[in-house]
Amino acid sequence: MLIATVVSVDPFGHRPRPGSGTAFLVLVAFLVSFLTIRTSARLTRSVSWWPGGVQSGGVHIHHLVWGICLIMFAGFLALATPLEPPWWHIVAITFGIGVGFTLDEFALWVRLEDVYWSEEGRSSLDAVLVATAFAALVVVGTNPFGLDDPASISGTAAVVTLILGLAVVCFLKGRVLLGVIGLFVPVVALVGAVRLAHPSSPWARRRYRGPRLEQARARFDPSRRVGRWQRRIADLVAGAPGPPGSSSD
Repeated sequence: MLIATVVSVDPFGHRPRPGSGTAFLVLVAFLVSFLTIRTSARLTRSVSWWPGGVQSGGVHIHHLVWGICLIMFAGFLALATPLEPPWWHIVAITFGIGVGFTLDEFALWVRLEDVYWSEEGRSSLDAVLVATAFAALVVVGTNPFGLDDPASISGTAAVVTLILGLAVVCFLKGRVLLGVIGLFVPVVALVGAVRLAHPSSPWARRRYRGPRLEQARARFDPSRRVGRWQRRIADLVAGAPGPPGSSSD
């Protein structure tokens, strides 16, 4: 019964096809691996006897490396071999674990330096939230661009163009999470597009001056009550930021 709900079978063969059930396995494995590796990193930071990162010839091997290897391994197996249950599910879980390890060090992709415990390292948590929202929307079966039954090619193209435009505005304003959700729930993209931009976003740097920029800075000031609660939740999940260069494994 469980296998039947997790994977759909091709009526013309025996190989299982990806579906929302498989996406659910990937999502769960991703979240569990992220929380596990983040907890391990926090223990390495605070407990002397907890094993730290692997050192090889003086080179620090981040868990990002293991994540990339798992993603490549799972992707190759999924594309190159005719997998049957339960192997298909094992590959999906392996892929999710790799994504969790990799996105936990998303900040390292961008900055090419170890900012794991610094303020800049919080972009890793942001990336995890965006990926979780995207995967969850796929799992629940939400159609991209809010299209259930397109009436015409021209009408569909117009709707997709409009929603993509709103999502791009969200991204430029630093409202990435709203932009990603907006690709599936268009009204969210509209809300994100009309809201105030983050002061460090490309939109604010190019378009905000004087009072408008001050308004954006005040809106996103971490000392605000809402900002303090968000920060406490982020500290609870990811750990409080510390000096740059702290070990991330």
